[in-house]
Amino acid sequence: MTEQDTKERTRRPPGKAVATALCAAFLLVLHAIGGFFLLNALLVESEGPWDRTVTDTARAMALLALVTELPAAAVTGAFVALVHLRRWWFVIPAVLIPAAIARMVFPPVP
Repeated sequence: MTEQDTKERTRRPPGKAVATALCAAFLLVLHAIGGFFLLNALLVESEGPWDRTVTDTARAMALLALVTELPAAAVTGAFVALVHLRRWWFVIPAVLIPAAIARMVFPPVP
């Protein structure tokens, strides 16, 4: 038998698993809040030609999504650097941030 055959698989220590779960839960809360603001920015519609607040509302909701997602991206970088989370966690802010910027640049017109 070789040394690799006799070596048991090492398991993650319980403290590291708890830290990973807490990091993931914190990021999920931040992304849920940012996603809520972005969804509101995307779903806002004009009630008619007299509705002049639709543009400001869409931009404000997109700005709130951006204000939420930029710190979430920074926190994701910190958690990935600490090896608590994997790199695929960068996908969520990488999708939400450009969508929020696009909604700010191209808001609905009354």
